[in-house]
Parts: sequence; structure tokens; C-alpha cells
Amino acid sequence: QVQLVESGGGLVQAGASLRLSCAASGRTVSWDVMGWFRQAPGKERDFVAAIRWSGGFTNYADSVKGRFTISRDNAKNTVYLEMNSLKPEDTAVYYCASARTTGWRIPAATYEYDWWGQGTQVTVSS
Repeated sequence: QVQLVESGGGLVQAGASLRLSCAASGRTVSWDVMGWFRQAPGKERDFVAAIRWSGGFTNYADSVKGRFTISRDNAKNTVYLEMNSLKPEDTAVYYCASARTTGWRIPAATYEYDWWGQGTQVTVSS
């Protein structure tokens, strides 16, 4: 079991920055992957970024490449999502998730993740 608690969401203007945090407790295996997803009203939950605890290998959605950065602090069992140059279309509930993996690939599909946080709202005004 993994417990995930997100924080750092809020209301910002377009062009601003935010940093989300996800604190993990329980199982934290080095080969596990931590991901960020987002869900806007009336839309599906979409992949944003992911990182493996061991080695820091990452994967990003094309829509956020160059603007968002995922990182982790293994000592604190915490994953971060630094979001820069925010746009109104980034408005969504952002969820942290944890995946058990066995291969090198960093998963990007919701069904590949085993545990989920409650989400944190990010609203970007124009």
C-alpha cells in the first residue's frame, strides 16, 4: 500500500508558476514510478509527467514539455511538479499516482498506476 498526499495547488494568472508536491508513505520501492496526471471538468484524466525513484528517469506529455519539470527527493519520499508559464488550459485537478514497474519503460496510462492521491486543484486565469 502507498498513501499519497498532494499539495501546492491554487489560483494563478496565466504565465505564473506553481510547484506541486506529493508526499508518499508506505511502500516506496526504488523501481516504482511516481506520476502526475490531470483531469479537467468533463474530460478524461491525462498523463502529465512521471519519474522513477531510482535514477530519476522521466517521461513527459508533449503538452507540458519545456514548461513542467518533475523531480523527486528520495530522502523525503516526495515528488514535485514545477509548472512554469502556466496557461488557462492547464486548469485541472492534478493527481499524484504510484506505479509498480518491472521494466525500463516509464508508464503513462492511468491503468498502469496502482495508487492515487486525492488531487489538488490548479486554476489558471487568463
